[in-house]
Amino acid sequence: MQFSEQWLRSRVNPSLSTDELSYLLTMAGLEVEEVNAAAPAFSGVVIGEVKECEKHENADRLRVTKVDVGTGELVQVVCGAPNVAVGVKVPCALPGAILPGDFRIKPTKMRGVESGGMLCSGKELGVPDEVDGLMLLPADAPVGHNIRDYLGLDDSLFTLKITPNRADCLSIRGIAREVAALTGSALTAWNIAAVAPQTDSKLTVSIADSALCGRYVGRVLKNVNAAAPTPDWMKRRLERSGLRSISAIVDITNYILLEQGQPMHAFDLDKIDGGITVRMAAAGEKLVCLNEKEIELTPELMVIADDSKPLAIAGIMGGLDSGVTTASRDIFLESAFFQPEAIAGKARALGFGSDSSYRYERGVDFALQTEAIERATALVLEICGGEPGPLTETVSALPARASVAVRTARVAKVLGISLAADEIAAIFTRLGLSFEQNADGFVVSAPSFRFDIAIEEDLIEEIARVYGYDNIPANAPVAAQTMLPQPEGLRVRSEVRRLLAGRDFQEIVSYAFVEEKWERDFAGNTNPVRLINPIASQMSVMRSSLIGGLVDTLAANLNRKHSRVRVFEIARVFHKQADGSVQQPEVVAGLAHGSRVDEQWGSKAERVDFYDIKADVEALLYPRVAEYHKAAHPAFHPGRCAEVLLDGVVVGVLGELHPQWVQAYGLTNAPVLFELAACAAEQVGRVKLAPVSKFQPVRRDLALVVAEEVSAATLQQAMLAVAPESVRELALFDLYRGKGVDEGKKSLAFRIVLQAADRTLVDDEVEQAVAAMLAAAEAAGAVLRA
Repeated sequence: MQFSEQWLRSRVNPSLSTDELSYLLTMAGLEVEEVNAAAPAFSGVVIGEVKECEKHENADRLRVTKVDVGTGELVQVVCGAPNVAVGVKVPCALPGAILPGDFRIKPTKMRGVESGGMLCSGKELGVPDEVDGLMLLPADAPVGHNIRDYLGLDDSLFTLKITPNRADCLSIRGIAREVAALTGSALTAWNIAAVAPQTDSKLTVSIADSALCGRYVGRVLKNVNAAAPTPDWMKRRLERSGLRSISAIVDITNYILLEQGQPMHAFDLDKIDGGITVRMAAAGEKLVCLNEKEIELTPELMVIADDSKPLAIAGIMGGLDSGVTTASRDIFLESAFFQPEAIAGKARALGFGSDSSYRYERGVDFALQTEAIERATALVLEICGGEPGPLTETVSALPARASVAVRTARVAKVLGISLAADEIAAIFTRLGLSFEQNADGFVVSAPSFRFDIAIEEDLIEEIARVYGYDNIPANAPVAAQTMLPQPEGLRVRSEVRRLLAGRDFQEIVSYAFVEEKWERDFAGNTNPVRLINPIASQMSVMRSSLIGGLVDTLAANLNRKHSRVRVFEIARVFHKQADGSVQQPEVVAGLAHGSRVDEQWGSKAERVDFYDIKADVEALLYPRVAEYHKAAHPAFHPGRCAEVLLDGVVVGVLGELHPQWVQAYGLTNAPVLFELAACAAEQVGRVKLAPVSKFQPVRRDLALVVAEEVSAATLQQAMLAVAPESVRELALFDLYRGKGVDEGKKSLAFRIVLQAADRTLVDDEVEQAVAAMLAAAEAAGAVLRA
């Protein structure tokens, strides 16, 4: 909603500056998006009247003029505008004037002729003007008067971001009413008087669907001069509200919409066949709208029709064929109330909207139609002349206003301040709310222009707005604070984030809505959770894995020449169940790509690999120790993928991205990723304490030859099963294939560290322990390497 500050102040003029008024409106819930000057700054420009105009002796396109600027002496000005002529009144910049762009006027010579000023066009003053050449002013413009004062250029244009529940503020009348309530300033009422009919001409009006159209008011005006020019003051107010001037009749209907908040339309009476009926459209009917778009009407659309055809789409847009033109002589003005649900969503379905539909779908004052048409009639008679007929008014079902109770105690509890009943009553009075007071508080009836007051909280909000949010003290809450116990075996989410950040990962946040292709490629999911109304076509399903978002982030970084990328995300995923329900577990996933460490002189560049990300996963799960089993996953390389198990339960997967997706998504090389259940990273178990032994440890190494298909983990588990308590560590430290090892075999070297807490181990104890572990390994298929 854009409007002129001067227009508003003609109705309510609080003793506030422009900035203070802007702040007041914003704090009252009418957010001011921007405030712009109506015209750029300039000075020294007055109204001048051209008294003489002669051709320049040295230039065909220049004229030498003598201009009266109200000083008692004529000023000679050389001008090249095509529309300069004797008798016109135009803006004249005198020597010393400063025009927009810091253009300074001073006496000069043009082709040998002195010029003591400059006659100005609207463009040169930064003022909208359709004339090609000088800005022509009305004949009654006062000579010598400052042009800024005459055109009201010291004005500000407010743009408000009106929320859908405050349709009552989509007009000067509504905003003025609001400012008066907020400031206590006097409101100048319109005092619209009824226009006496001068002819008996009228149209019959019927409402076929009373549930959707509550009131329809119309009036015939005969012998109207539709070609009459729109007054400058009206043009100015329309333009400063973001509307262009079209013709006098159309401008008047637009002016009423902005001033009163009541949408109106004017029909050419000669193009109406019979009477007016408000009805639903019939299947197959068509209408060419004012925007020249032909609409095939459906039974869901309400239309204004005559006896033979639809004339307009009710509340949205009139028809081109029945609209008023400058050649129209007899017109029919309409003013109606349509229920918001009758209009809501229809403009969007048609692919276009209008200022009328914007207001109707939010709620228009249902008591305003008669006043609006009387006001419009008076303006038509003033500007275009004509003979008005009597009003035709048809009323069906208007909205009922239920009483809403508000308790004084509840106001105090919600707002945190104690307001006396008299203060609350004064606020309701300023807002135009009728009420009755009782022992508990008030019973309030909302006026016809307020569609947003239905429950007690709505009235409490109104009290807070008018009282002023700034006047409500920001007291800190007072409450007893108790430290909650933190389970020892639980790692908080922030600690998980810090741990990953400490391992050089950066956190990302991606959309839960993803491309369906991602689900097929990275999760093998052909039946994802689909969105009924996606925000974009490429975001049509809910993710069941975070891998797609990580790969997309990698691709975006590679496109911006970031070759080393390490990112993670903790978020929910969405799994559709067989019964139609959706599980939403939280997972933590990470991706590493590029070199293992940042480029530096101290170490050579090496690409991050499977074991680097495995180390990150182990650090994330520590002190719990995971098992890793070979796995197949649609996102990962078939031979470089493992599932992660804790206590025999699969909690995640890690691996290198499948070469197919590396190529399909345009990656330079394969990243390595992991995805774990968030609970696995958070549940770390209890810390077990043990004394540090004072005695020397003993190390023994075993090199075992096994078949390729036997995993190191299998051997470790077999040896640990028979290991005595003195075995403190059993770790793989070497893998060998080649000379000395048969084809299809591999050599695995394990480090065994033994240490007792109470004594130094003797050789017999060590040899017995190693022999037992070697026997267990041989039982699992290993042979001691010679």
